[in-house]
Amino acid sequence: MADHNSPAAAAKLPVEGKRNILITSALPYVNNVPHLGNIIGCVLSADVFARYCRMRGYNCIYICGTDEYGTATETKAMEENCSPNEICDKYHAIHKEVYEWFNISFDEFGRTSSPQQTEICHAIFKKLLLNNWLSENTMQQLFCDKCQRFLADRFVEGNCPTPGCNYDSARGDQCEKCGKLLNPTELLDPRCKVCQNTPHIRETNHLFLELPLLEDKLEDYINSMSVAGGWSQNAIQATHAWLREGLKPRCITRDLKWGVPVPHEKFKDKVFYVWFDAPIGYISITSCYTTEWEKWWKNPENVELYQFMGKDNVPFHTVMFPSTLLGTGENWTLMKTISVTEYLNYEAGKFSKSKGVGVFGNDAKHTNIPVEVWRYYLLTNRPEVSDTLFTWADLQAKLNSELLSNLGNFINRVLSFITKEPGSGYGSIIPEAQGAESHSSTKALGDKVGSYVEQYIEAMEKVKLKQGLKIAMSISSEGNAYLQESQFWKLYKEDRSSCSVVIKTSVGLVYLLACLLEPFMPSFSLGVLAQLNLPLEIQVSLSDEKCEVERAKRPWEILPAGHKIGTPAPLFKELKNEEVEFFREKFAGSQADRIAKAEVEVNKNADKLKETKISGTS
Repeated sequence: MADHNSPAAAAKLPVEGKRNILITSALPYVNNVPHLGNIIGCVLSADVFARYCRMRGYNCIYICGTDEYGTATETKAMEENCSPNEICDKYHAIHKEVYEWFNISFDEFGRTSSPQQTEICHAIFKKLLLNNWLSENTMQQLFCDKCQRFLADRFVEGNCPTPGCNYDSARGDQCEKCGKLLNPTELLDPRCKVCQNTPHIRETNHLFLELPLLEDKLEDYINSMSVAGGWSQNAIQATHAWLREGLKPRCITRDLKWGVPVPHEKFKDKVFYVWFDAPIGYISITSCYTTEWEKWWKNPENVELYQFMGKDNVPFHTVMFPSTLLGTGENWTLMKTISVTEYLNYEAGKFSKSKGVGVFGNDAKHTNIPVEVWRYYLLTNRPEVSDTLFTWADLQAKLNSELLSNLGNFINRVLSFITKEPGSGYGSIIPEAQGAESHSSTKALGDKVGSYVEQYIEAMEKVKLKQGLKIAMSISSEGNAYLQESQFWKLYKEDRSSCSVVIKTSVGLVYLLACLLEPFMPSFSLGVLAQLNLPLEIQVSLSDEKCEVERAKRPWEILPAGHKIGTPAPLFKELKNEEVEFFREKFAGSQADRIAKAEVEVNKNADKLKETKISGTS
């Protein structure tokens, strides 16, 4: 299967008369390692849809990258005693490595700290300025005399003003103890996080995007596209909640150093607020993919834009970003479909990047649980309409019962029987299937499978990924039942031609499952293709043009008679109770707790080693 992130691959451009689909997932922030909640919330979900689109023969590209500007990066750089640029380099590489391990098939995975980002941000800003959608206003902010700078929210700490809380290390944007959202000027006894001095309130000028003036244009867009694009219910609710409250002018500049500089004489010491510049990252990263990026981004007649994100990101994509683009007066490709996830929680609590709670992308790699199992579990647990829960016991149950006993068992039974020596099997050669059409149970199975494939396509087109996966797995259950009912091991001796129909039909289902499950578990599909002795570089396909959807109703026709298959081997391995207990214990608490625990173990072992050496020399 083709590598979609290969530098050698030629850039794809929209093709007249084809479905051209532009896919983005929310740009992960670059100040930490992504956890499993982040991965299912955006990049993995978008990857499944991108792979599905390619399998269907659509012309699509998948764009993502790290969101690198803003306060959080500056704060992390201070914590790690290095420059913001060094932090971005470090964490961009970590993100890239995690996503590569998870088999995420980006066409371009870029960064928002690129020259292209500055150039496109400036062009959009100048259009907004020219069209009079920007205004100036004064804000009150805390200023540190010692550092000679205005302090962004996260550069201020102090006592929480909430009655009964009194937490003495509340941040300028939120108190971590009571959860209350704050403004820095509300903190009691505020102090600068850098130098610990007491800042004072000072006025500063900023630029604002006049959202109220753009409201009519925005509402027209939302009302038409939320229907045409079948927006998820949680996206519609979050968007209308913002509109009901009434849109207010939104500040687009900040008193920071790390960001896209504002190209305006009066505001040249400021940068753009991250909410303004981060979504523009989708466009600038596309411009790194191809210099003809406008054919994707300024082509709404021929391009459909699908965007994937967690629920906390919705207003930025349904209100802020479209308003920004509408305000330029240019013919932008605006989002058609938004797919939003709720939260994936971890065991008894919440995944948290800041607190280090949960399983992180690099942790998953070191469990030795294969990537296809992680992908499957996260996707069956995708929080599409409500929060869902990650538990180790549930992962074990789904692996052992669904992947091993259902899917793996079906494929292994079929292929193992074909590879048996003639006299007890088919000597690895797929047999002829004479009279399959008149074989009643086989014909009934074909009709059922054809119906499942149509349901699968309907679910995937609506970005109901969890439903699509469930339908594909139902085909495996049908295959197991078909094998069992046919009693093929008896048929082989009593009615060889009927047995051949059953086996050729079943091996056709094996290939069909490799296709349908490729978007969800690409490494599993590669394994199946290898066992079928089919070229690994072929692109699995389910296109209407090649009549492959129609052919699913006749699975006995999918693979040719006379083809020699490869060597079957188990595709999944059981996860045992003791392993589950080990992982639950290992990933309990926060990352900091785990590191401290590991250091205690290392010191204990070192002390034991010293004692052994001493006793050995006495």
